[in-house]
Amino acid sequence: MASVHDYKRLENRLVQKVKGVFLTAVGFIVDLLKALGRFLTRRYTIVFVPHSEKKVYNLYVTVLSLLCFFLIFFGVIGAFFFYGTAYNSNMYNMASKDGRLRDAQASLDQLRDETALLFREARNFENVLADVLSALGLSSRNNISQNTSGDLSSFLGIRETPDGLLQEVDDIRRLSAYLSQAAEPIREIGVLLDSQSALLTEIPSIWPVRGGLGQITMFFGQNIHPVTGLYYIHKGIDIATYRAGDPVVATADGQVVTVDYAYDFGNYVIIRHKHGYYTRYAHLQRASVSVGQRIQQGGLVGYIGSTGISTGPHLHYEVHIGSDVVDPYRYISIRSNIARQGR
Repeated sequence: MASVHDYKRLENRLVQKVKGVFLTAVGFIVDLLKALGRFLTRRYTIVFVPHSEKKVYNLYVTVLSLLCFFLIFFGVIGAFFFYGTAYNSNMYNMASKDGRLRDAQASLDQLRDETALLFREARNFENVLADVLSALGLSSRNNISQNTSGDLSSFLGIRETPDGLLQEVDDIRRLSAYLSQAAEPIREIGVLLDSQSALLTEIPSIWPVRGGLGQITMFFGQNIHPVTGLYYIHKGIDIATYRAGDPVVATADGQVVTVDYAYDFGNYVIIRHKHGYYTRYAHLQRASVSVGQRIQQGGLVGYIGSTGISTGPHLHYEVHIGSDVVDPYRYISIRSNIARQGR
């Protein structure tokens, strides 16, 4: 029991001490506030004495009013510097954005100029493509430009939308649509050229001496025979390089049907081609093919010689269609004529 009373007494003493400390602290704070109040309400007199006999002015102020004055004064000064700095920063940003805007405007003007140039080149492309298609018989200008979105005739000038920015994008989209439409005719040209190239390998259409060497010394038709001196019908063309041993090539894909010797033609080769064509290569020094052999255009047939009835090394070259003999020069000129038409 004695220990319980001891704990109670100890508790009461602790409570009294805490209460005393609290009351002391509260009293100190109250006294401090009173002293602060007395200090803030302390009055001072500011006397304005003129350098004349005029009335002296007295201004009564308190410490609190002075503190409020200085707070307002420094607040106004601080706000002035703050907003002045913010204003200068905004002006700098606006000047920077204005510079970027001018650069963007210059870039836009350059874009418009380049777009106008692109449209002019596109019109030239349309005209050239239309001419090529017309020459090849594939299509006409109207077939390409019948869709308004792809008609380059609408590109005679660059029109602006109310905001002045989107018309170029719209024109480029329409140009893209036109080029997309133009791709199909170009593919048709490619197919036609492929088929034409295949056809040109099937008919005698190249120079029969490799590398384009030699020149024609006697054309097809009526000529004076170089040995007899009499007029006769020359059934081919004579090509001379003025030396023996130059390679003779097949002028079209085909199959060798004859490799033989005759008193007039000397060593000669006959090749059968598609579409009823035959070609003869005569006066050869020697042949490089055998009967039944398949040969491609440009493949080696033999070498220029002077066998048979001949006055010197040359190639006698003939083209037959069935049983008819035709002028070989017309077929040799096919590729060059096509090239000239393409230009």
